[in-house]
Amino acid sequence: MKMKAGKFILIAVLFAVSAGYLTTDSYAQVKKSRKELLKENDKLRREIDSLKNLLGDEIEVADSIATEEDTINVSGNSVTNTEIYEIDSPGTNPDSLLSIWYLQKQLANFNTSVQDVGEHNYTSDIPDEVFIENIKKMNSIIPIPYNNVVKNYIVFYTQKTPHRTAGILGLAKYYIPMFEEIFDSYNMPKELAAVAIIESALNPFAVSVAKAKGMWQFMYTTGKQYDLEISSYVDERLDPEKSCHAAARYLRDAYAIFGDWALAISSYNCGAGNVNKAIRRAGSRDFWSIYPYLPTETRGYVPAFVGALYMLNYYQNYNIVPNHVQMPAHVDTFKIYRNLHFEQISENLDISVDELRQLNPQYLNNMIPASTNGYILKLPYTLTSAFIDKAEEIYKYKDSIYFNPIVYNKYHSSNSSNTNAGGSNKIYHKVRKGQTLASIAKRYGVTTAQLKRWNRLKSNYVRVGQTLAIVRGNAGASSGSSASGSTKSSSKTTGSGYTTYTVKNGDSLYSIAKKHNMSLNDLLKLNGLTTKSKIYAGRKIKVKK
Repeated sequence: MKMKAGKFILIAVLFAVSAGYLTTDSYAQVKKSRKELLKENDKLRREIDSLKNLLGDEIEVADSIATEEDTINVSGNSVTNTEIYEIDSPGTNPDSLLSIWYLQKQLANFNTSVQDVGEHNYTSDIPDEVFIENIKKMNSIIPIPYNNVVKNYIVFYTQKTPHRTAGILGLAKYYIPMFEEIFDSYNMPKELAAVAIIESALNPFAVSVAKAKGMWQFMYTTGKQYDLEISSYVDERLDPEKSCHAAARYLRDAYAIFGDWALAISSYNCGAGNVNKAIRRAGSRDFWSIYPYLPTETRGYVPAFVGALYMLNYYQNYNIVPNHVQMPAHVDTFKIYRNLHFEQISENLDISVDELRQLNPQYLNNMIPASTNGYILKLPYTLTSAFIDKAEEIYKYKDSIYFNPIVYNKYHSSNSSNTNAGGSNKIYHKVRKGQTLASIAKRYGVTTAQLKRWNRLKSNYVRVGQTLAIVRGNAGASSGSSASGSTKSSSKTTGSGYTTYTVKNGDSLYSIAKKHNMSLNDLLKLNGLTTKSKIYAGRKIKVKK
């Protein structure tokens, strides 16, 4: 059941009043402390979430995969080694991170429209010579071309959407220096930090229709291949720093393959296989020569990258003022070895759960699990002393409520039922120019027959602007079979020494090799793959009989 926002807010407020969380006296108490207001806000938000459940609103549970190592220590052992060190980060106000959440919500769908910019023909009162001269002054290590497609993206960022650009620039002041430092540590061009802008508009909680996650938009399998932890409790794809390190390694590997940054950046969007295919069809390794042969959604990727770089360098020329983003000027990091819930911290320190999530987005269910290696917790430096002084009190606060087997089983089952390997969440795709039913099916790892059945299509024809439903989870299974079925049902025996296996959602090269009693090296050699190769649901690969 769907409701208009105004009606929902009214019902939510009435519910809060009737429950005693919001009274008429509250309006007169205008001088409450910040901590009281934040606690009231958190309490009201939880009640609104409960009300939304009662009204039938769909709530998407974090998409993660539980592994054999996903065990939680509930014994409550004491912390034996707490490491604290300070990181200097740009920012101006350590008091609140709430504004950044609203800003990222505003930008959530911004990058969807970025994909189609190249198809427009934007005009500008600024001569092309000015754009060309400005690009030269940028002195980029990455060669930056200029043509009408690139101009479209420059005009889009600087003149067509200045309010959204201001939001991105506000976030960029905090995140881009962090990313530039990471790329510099790999001896790679610092300009590559702009890739995160076209991937997610700098939103660490971004989730694409294809279930890529985080600011750097990693798919599950690729994230695993680049050593990002993804479990029922931690998803490092959502950690801006760790996922940036993974992105740097991916782009470094792609550059080693292609020897060209434009091609490496393109492969980040569509995979090295698609770029190689475009190179073969074009008979050239020049980006603009292979441009027509790239997937539709990839063609605008490099031009968008140029537009984002131009925006970062010249936004002042267009009177764009970056939004004020209240991120901490300094952050202290703590090594956490015991179970710790964000509610425990919030109830004992002057910080809200939302602020904790913004600083530590990788922890699902607002929980840091116990670990012998320890997990990092980031806090504003203003809370360093208070956290150290009250550490034992914080760990023990309502620990019997937050860390009991029933709670763990609830979190584990809710996450596992919404993984890439199971569930059947319905998503929607809007057909863009140049797309066919077959290309859309390939993008989501399904078959054209499934798309036709789900959308009651009588032919393979689709029109631009048409909305198609895609059923996730069981999408990779053939009609009448289960996505979580046995290996036997998804393998086809051949006359030689191997069988053909159909990749399912949630599979990785390692898990397929293990399932068929093969070493990973043998599987890669048999299929002409590398550890960096991408696989997708529906692909056929060879495995031993």
